[in-house]
Amino acid sequence: MENLSQVLPRVLVVSRRTVRKNKFVDFVGEYHLDLIVRYGCVPVIVPRVTGVHMLLESFKPIHGVLLCEGEDIDPSLYESEISSLSPEEIQEIRETHASDTSIDKEKDSIELALAKLCLEQNIPYLGICRGSQILNVACGGTLYLDLEKELTNKLPEERRTRHIDYDNYDEHRHVVRIVENSPLRSWFKDSLDRENMEILVNSYHHQGVKKLAQRFVPMAFASDGLIEGFYDPDTYNPEEGKFIMGLQFHPERMRSNDLDEFDYPGCPAAYQEFAKAVIAYQKKLSSSMSVPKTLVLDGEMESKRKILVRCFSLARYMYTKGATGKNPSKVSELEVGAEFLESNTALSTEQETRLKEMGSTVRNGGSYMKKLKVDEEKQRIVRNMMNKMNIEQLSELMAFYHLIGNICGELLEQRLRGNVNECFKDM
Repeated sequence: MENLSQVLPRVLVVSRRTVRKNKFVDFVGEYHLDLIVRYGCVPVIVPRVTGVHMLLESFKPIHGVLLCEGEDIDPSLYESEISSLSPEEIQEIRETHASDTSIDKEKDSIELALAKLCLEQNIPYLGICRGSQILNVACGGTLYLDLEKELTNKLPEERRTRHIDYDNYDEHRHVVRIVENSPLRSWFKDSLDRENMEILVNSYHHQGVKKLAQRFVPMAFASDGLIEGFYDPDTYNPEEGKFIMGLQFHPERMRSNDLDEFDYPGCPAAYQEFAKAVIAYQKKLSSSMSVPKTLVLDGEMESKRKILVRCFSLARYMYTKGATGKNPSKVSELEVGAEFLESNTALSTEQETRLKEMGSTVRNGGSYMKKLKVDEEKQRIVRNMMNKMNIEQLSELMAFYHLIGNICGELLEQRLRGNVNECFKDM
């Protein structure tokens, strides 16, 4: 392509592994991919295979990351209090949720690395279901090993929430209360009742956020108090490429009988705003990495450029190395370099000594140092005088010298341009 800036922004999505015809197959839910494409981005699938977590640099540029469904996260990654559950209870959980409790450490490594990369470089991140849990763990939060055992069964009947229903998998819904002044509130505002701020969401999980990482703010709660959505308010501005968010429910699947019509108009908003942030991030990244076009000089200007480069190189070498015994083939080649040295006011003691030692080559090195001391005395006298002036007098004086400075700058530029042309003629 002629212009690489026209390439669509890339959103990384990590696949999930399953077994088909006695072999492993990677897959990603199509609803996720469909919405990413619909809103102007390109999904790049990161395969869940051994060693990929060490190859993530190869997937750059990364303009966004979407992490979605998968198995339970390894509990050792968030230091869960496993001892709170008996071995019998843990075994019961594994039997009840057999498809989710087989831990996939390779997927954990890939997704945690991507989440941390997004947090470090402010890359837009949207976590759905497991993806929201990965985000929380990456920032120091913890999870319930099993909601029914550790939360639901400890609550009165009226507050209990069923977070997964295998008999009514896609049609199951439960109530969540949306927090005021949150992104979810703005996305679902046309579907909310001012009295209770509630919507019905789907639910496919037996784990969830236990301790929310400190940087995040909740956006929605289930009736049992479980956090169903959260975000980082300090990094939320899709128009500027900022988006870090986790949703426990699946808005992309909140449809009836696999129809295109969503339960609420606000369901695809998370993907739409995420894509907006991804596009903005790509533009910001492209502008920071853009390389200006090389300036093409004609023959005469290129010759002058080479002379300047040589005289500065010679001057710099003699200045830093103190090589006063090595004289250039032409003294004129040091003219511009010498002027550069004479204008350098940030000198160390060692540099001052070397500058004086180079007096036979760099003109007026000693007189330059005397001039610095005279200038310091002048500054002291002027400062004492100005300390006696009031605000109005100082303002008028500053305006006057600003005008004089502009005039001097114009005249100086004209004079210097004339001198440089004369210098080149002599060379």
